[in-house]
Amino acid sequence: MDLNSINFDKFKDLYYYFFMFKRIYEPLDKYIKPNKALVIYGPRRVGKTTLLQNYLQQTKLRYRLDSGDNIRLQQLLGSKDFKQILPYAEGYELIAIDEAQNIPNIGESLKIIVDQVPGIKVIVTGSSSFELAGQVGEPLTGRKNTLILYPMSQLELSLSFSRFELMERIEDFLVYGSYPEIVQVTKEQEKIELIFEITDSYLLKDILAFDRVKKSRLLTDLLKLLAFQIGKEVSLNELSVNLRADIKTVQRYLDLLEKAFIIKIVSGFSRNLRNEIVNKNKYFFIDNGIRNAVIAQFNKLDQRNDVGELWENFIFIERLKFRDYSPIHSNFYFWRTYEGQEIDLVEEREGKLFGYEFKWSDAKKIKPPRNWIENYPEAMFKVISGNNYLDYVT
Repeated sequence: MDLNSINFDKFKDLYYYFFMFKRIYEPLDKYIKPNKALVIYGPRRVGKTTLLQNYLQQTKLRYRLDSGDNIRLQQLLGSKDFKQILPYAEGYELIAIDEAQNIPNIGESLKIIVDQVPGIKVIVTGSSSFELAGQVGEPLTGRKNTLILYPMSQLELSLSFSRFELMERIEDFLVYGSYPEIVQVTKEQEKIELIFEITDSYLLKDILAFDRVKKSRLLTDLLKLLAFQIGKEVSLNELSVNLRADIKTVQRYLDLLEKAFIIKIVSGFSRNLRNEIVNKNKYFFIDNGIRNAVIAQFNKLDQRNDVGELWENFIFIERLKFRDYSPIHSNFYFWRTYEGQEIDLVEEREGKLFGYEFKWSDAKKIKPPRNWIENYPEAMFKVISGNNYLDYVT
């Protein structure tokens, strides 16, 4: 064998991905219960299939693995026919279905299996929550556990890398995001090509295939508008006017973008004080790399004028992952007054308020806004910067 012909960089990338990266839900055993369905949601290409396959490789259960892309399986489970569905599950301790959102009536079919097969365990994955959630929600009430898998989190990466190593790679996370494929690749051009592929071929494909989306140009224009305004308060009316589109259509598209795990919508916090803004929202992208792909901007941080916005998006999403993975049950908002006083993120949990300001640069001199202190004297306030962010998200 000619050793000079071996691409050692590629082997190194594969080593990092398969041997170093551990997902927060591994092992899945603690989430799988008899006569319940474990539903794993998340964007495409975040590793749901890998998570499922890793579990199946080590389980001692007799299992059956299928894909929702299989037309025969779509017909069988879509039939809702007991006489067809029960023999399908017979003889197995575990039924696993990947890409389950492609199966009509999947929720009702799973209900038949978990109700009629004693001790059966079920795992299904789905990439589009607006498809899968609508199908499994009501039929599986009380019969399912739900997990959301995001792109790689700092919490997960901290299991494989030291704090110093993570901080060294912070520019990569801000510019290219944290999808598993992106994190494992070392060459910048390869990262960019992968991000465009994920954005165009997978994430947007889910929404454009949805039968109520008739205007693909409007959808992409809306995404670009949101990408240029991350961290800023925007009203539905502003979006409607800028896009020259009906406000109800814009609202529906925003809802689809959120349900497809592309954006997260955050509303304003208020205790009915007259000077607090509540009629606008902030829109964050689930991944920085996807946001930068939308505007085709992958310059280094020292060549950008949006570093503050990238930092706010990154920290907000990493905190979202941390809350879901921990889990920390809380409501979250931004806070802003008409006078311009603001706090980037307010968490309301256990009857208390926690205010967080996100600053990329040195934040030692930043103090809480005067109105925040006066109106919410018991609330906490903390600045999250490049020096202390890992304490906040890991």
